[in-house]
Amino acid sequence: MSPRRLLSLPATAAVLLAAAGCSATDAPASVTVPTPPPEEQALCRALHEALPGSVAGLDRRDPEPRSELTAGWGDAAIVLRCGVPRPAGMSDPQGQGVDVNGVNWLVEQRDDDGPRLTTTYRRTYVEVTLSKQYAHDLGPLTDLAGPVAKTVPPLFSETP
Repeated sequence: MSPRRLLSLPATAAVLLAAAGCSATDAPASVTVPTPPPEEQALCRALHEALPGSVAGLDRRDPEPRSELTAGWGDAAIVLRCGVPRPAGMSDPQGQGVDVNGVNWLVEQRDDDGPRLTTTYRRTYVEVTLSKQYAHDLGPLTDLAGPVAKTVPPLFSETP
């Protein structure tokens, strides 16, 4: 092998390694995994199995660390956490809510990102955070409301 080729191999390897390390989309987003009681964990496992492969046209890409209590779509554009604590905003009489296909959500606007939405009146709290692109678009909830309604029962039964 010529000396010129030997000198170019380390340079080529360095360029390839740098390019591989620069791709921000290769690493899944990182989130804090909730720690609900066992009965809520069972509801979250059922929800995890019922969640769709795509939401708002984005493919499922679960965050790290992998857990049956979390899910994601796109590059952290939509992140779901199941079994989260009751948000303080639920005690706010000025709190905003929205009903999407029979599932009620508390809407909290975040200063630096899109909204955070948390189910209300369900046996466990399900939180969905949306990126800035969804600041005024709650459309992703239409894809998530069905699985939530199917697997996380209402807090209060309507039957006598």
